[in-house]
Amino acid sequence: MDPQKHCRVVSEADSQLEMKSSFALTFASLIATVSFAGEPTAGYYSRTVFSDDFSSGGFGPRWGHYKSASIVKDGILIGITPESSDHSAVDNVRFAPERDLEVSVKFRFVSEKAKSFNVWFDDKDYKGSHAGHICNVNVSPAAVTIADAKTGTFRNDIYEKKKAPGGLTAEDNAFLKTKTKKLPVNLALQDWHTLLIHTRNDEIEVGIDGKAVGTFKSEGVGHDHKTLVSLTTNQVDVNYDDFSIKAGGKPEAKP
Repeated sequence: MDPQKHCRVVSEADSQLEMKSSFALTFASLIATVSFAGEPTAGYYSRTVFSDDFSSGGFGPRWGHYKSASIVKDGILIGITPESSDHSAVDNVRFAPERDLEVSVKFRFVSEKAKSFNVWFDDKDYKGSHAGHICNVNVSPAAVTIADAKTGTFRNDIYEKKKAPGGLTAEDNAFLKTKTKKLPVNLALQDWHTLLIHTRNDEIEVGIDGKAVGTFKSEGVGHDHKTLVSLTTNQVDVNYDDFSIKAGGKPEAKP
């Protein structure tokens, strides 16, 4: 190879690496300066629970799935709900109980078929809500919706009442409005974005691309025994990358 051409190739590769590293450092810096209910988050979410950049070419052993046809291809998770499914695709990770969690994931909506996705926080040992649902963040191209599922829509009595012939009362619906918060966003198709979620005590904070989207406080969020985080794809054409879960504070002392 021509030495000058070789130098140009190496230089371009180094430049791309520097740009990627610079972006990562910038984003990390933005994360570090975000405060949570007046409390700095830098250093608080210091324990890595799980991470996956999907470079292995498949799902690792810690991944679980429910009614999912999702695949890992070309270094990304492609969220797919089977056509005949009665439930959106769920791809999840279980871990030892935690209260405060940080979830970070890159995502993009590939086409208009991609309606939205959810990041769910569950406790599979909890029997007071349907499927142990605790709280979740739903992201669509136009909005971010934060919800307390434990004391809201998925609380057992409310969930069963919704399915009953009489349905929910006006009073029930008014109550449920206090258990969710919808925030406007504008996310273009095909563009990659980075979602960052913090749960701390009874509050959830959401940011996208280093900018705060909003917060929501509700008692169910403070559930201190969260054991699962999932990506739920509604319905197809959502891609994910660089997924990570971190825990806040010090681990509970073992008896």
